Amino acid sequence: MLLGGIEAGGTKWVLATGTGPDDLRTQATIPTTEPDETLARVAEFFAGSGIDALGVGSFGPVDLATGTITTTPKPGWAGTRLVERLDALIGVPVTFDTDVNAAALGELRWGAAQGLDTFVYLTIGTGIGGGVVVGGEPVHGLSHPELGHMRIPHDRARDPFAGSCPYHGDCFEGLASGTALKARGAEDWELEAEYVALGVVNAVASVSPQRVILGGGVMKTPGLLERVRARATELAGGYFPEPDVVAPGLGDYAGVLGALELARSSSTRSAIESTISDGR
Repeated sequence: MLLGGIEAGGTKWVLATGTGPDDLRTQATIPTTEPDETLARVAEFFAGSGIDALGVGSFGPVDLATGTITTTPKPGWAGTRLVERLDALIGVPVTFDTDVNAAALGELRWGAAQGLDTFVYLTIGTGIGGGVVVGGEPVHGLSHPELGHMRIPHDRARDPFAGSCPYHGDCFEGLASGTALKARGAEDWELEAEYVALGVVNAVASVSPQRVILGGGVMKTPGLLERVRARATELAGGYFPEPDVVAPGLGDYAGVLGALELARSSSTRSAIESTISDGR
């Protein structure tokens, strides 16, 4: 079965066909422009590919029930019924989740979370997002986790920056994302490590993950992962086990490979359900 995967980001979309990291048939990266143009280029990429199913990990927030991008600040994208439009353009079953949940699934299948039951995938990039896997399945609940918008301590004497989040000001994303770093006008990596470590410890205290995976462009900064790991251990204060903080095993491919895994998992479940139904 040939699968298609889309990592739909606010800056770029990564597209692929294949079945996994050792079998990527075709790949492309396109810029995120306005919806009609972006989706036309997606349809062009998949035209004639022969894929049987498509997995999509999307920037958000999203409504998973309707496959819609909701209150995103990305101009022109709020209210886009992404699954409906992709289904019409490509004509194969579409499985939809957040970009970070998709990346988490990729890491679970092939990367740094293999063999784990409960873990958190955090991406620190233009924005901040978090995928949470419990019992081997992504957490959804009310909608989906928004770890990038949790509140973390903000010492305004040390950091007078008001925050870059258009909804919450100085939430985690508003203080520690790439957008925040740029808007602050100065790169203070000790401060950045403090904020990311606070986010990690909040996730550990809330979810009790066996591992926290830190991806995204900001985390490629030399030495930052080590600073975060050390500070998170200090902040844990010996109350709970030392957080296991690592880089993604799949690197920049976690998102699009996770989208392939979304498509594969959905197709496998559908086949099993069909078999059970036929047996009845």
